[in-house]
Amino acid sequence: MKLRYPICAIVFLVIASATLHAQTQGQTAQANTFGPYLYETKPDHEAFASFNPRKAPQPGDLLLRQGDRLAICGDSITEQKMYSRIMETYLTVCVPQLEVTVRQYGWSGEKTDGFLRRMDKDCLTFKPTIATLAYGMNDSRYRPFDVTNGRWYEDHYSAIVRNFKEHEVRVVVGSPGCAGKIANWVKSRSGTLEQHNLNLCALRDIAIAVAEKEDVRFADIFWPMLQAQVFAPGQHHATDEKPYLVAGQDGIHPGWAGQVIMAWSMLRSLGLDGEIGTVAVDLGRQTATASAGHVVDSVANNKVTITSSRYPFCARGDLDDHNSIRSGMTLVPFSEDLNRFVLKVNVPAGTDWQVKWGDHSMQYNADQLADGVNLAWDFPENPFCDAFDRVDNAVAKKQAYETEQVKKEFHGREAKSDFDAVVSRTEAVRQPLADAIAEAFGPVTHTIEFRSIAK
Repeated sequence: MKLRYPICAIVFLVIASATLHAQTQGQTAQANTFGPYLYETKPDHEAFASFNPRKAPQPGDLLLRQGDRLAICGDSITEQKMYSRIMETYLTVCVPQLEVTVRQYGWSGEKTDGFLRRMDKDCLTFKPTIATLAYGMNDSRYRPFDVTNGRWYEDHYSAIVRNFKEHEVRVVVGSPGCAGKIANWVKSRSGTLEQHNLNLCALRDIAIAVAEKEDVRFADIFWPMLQAQVFAPGQHHATDEKPYLVAGQDGIHPGWAGQVIMAWSMLRSLGLDGEIGTVAVDLGRQTATASAGHVVDSVANNKVTITSSRYPFCARGDLDDHNSIRSGMTLVPFSEDLNRFVLKVNVPAGTDWQVKWGDHSMQYNADQLADGVNLAWDFPENPFCDAFDRVDNAVAKKQAYETEQVKKEFHGREAKSDFDAVVSRTEAVRQPLADAIAEAFGPVTHTIEFRSIAK
């Protein structure tokens, strides 16, 4: 019998869990095969005993093309305009050569059927060429998994993907995230928190099946978020007075740290390689080179001046605060995968050096400098921050209007009688906001200085 979707998305999640748990007590499990597919390796922690998520496919090569029009689609978590803002700002400043433009289409309370009904007018009107989808939290209906609802989710998610494909839109199917609490504002909720997360895990596996069946990309949000939820409080010194809540205050809507996980998963699934730039310096010869997007203006007296038309992603904030983007970058390998602005320096072996970038300094030894250091992570405050903030603020203003444009204007009284007129009128408001993003982005000239430290 051919499976409609993975066994673990039905009852196998429960049946196989005892077997796998027995095999993995006291050690980290290797990928195990119970059916026609692999399972994720899972940590040796009791919180994961009941979970056996299907192994997610690898991101793949670059999916983006120059001049793409990206639609970021999802429910209220998307309407928070946090992971979508990270994504748009990243695409604007980190890979400007791709010239990708973005619209976000988040709608609070939405399930897959809701977006399916509105996607033609709200989204396809603007002829996107690529789309990311993040649905499943509301589709879970905040209760334990049942087969009928799983089939309903698969059918509607598949229909969305097919509609996009019919319009030649490349697609990334995203899983739901995890829940941190029972949603106390949902009247129909039932079951325990673990049962709800098992449901979300099952919907994740169904989303993988949809992506594979339709030959599109998949972005895994649930599994990295669940692991972060378990381990982050201990890693970030959480207390009762200052908890570390990956899934957010209400357990459903993540703060900035949890949103970083979502953005990381989506950006990786777009096939981005994270190479922001490399600057190579030979202090003995007083020479330097830089990769594409960066031009060395001068080298003299252990000081290198560079003009960059690509920015690193600037992330500041308290490492122990779940509302900090910088903290979120410790939950997944965001810097390693997506934000490498590397400095390599040839200096005599056994020496130590102070590296000053802008107004801040770090100390490195010769081996570290030869291997390369990631300035984007080591210098949260750096010469790009002001320019980065201007772009990010412009992105925030545009995305805020996009919510108003879609939810208020496109579904208002006037649009029912003359939708095209509403589109024309509201685009005249949105376009200057989009132009402001481009105007905020420009080359940044910065200096890196080196001083030998006596031992």
